Amino acid sequence: MKDIIFSVLSAVFGFAGTVFGLVAFFRNKKSDDKDEGEKEGVVLTELGYIKKGIDGIEHRLEKQENAYVEVVTQIAEIKASAKQAHKRIDVLEEFRKQGGI
Repeated sequence: MKDIIFSVLSAVFGFAGTVFGLVAFFRNKKSDDKDEGEKEGVVLTELGYIKKGIDGIEHRLEKQENAYVEVVTQIAEIKASAKQAHKRIDVLEEFRKQGGI
């Protein structure tokens, strides 16, 4: 009879230990999932800030490129105008050398 009682108690305690272990596992899993979710949220937020910063840099770079193209265009126009002015000056100089002025 003693053996039966010890066997039953052993089975009950074994089952109770298994139940307590499962309860602790699921409780810790829920806590771990919450912590992991918070970490993912922080990472996604930081990525959002980084993306916003990169977008701002790209916008400023595009404006800078447009300004560069405008400056290059103006320089080309100034060079063409200076070339025409030199031609007119050369004509006037030639005219002066021939006694025109």
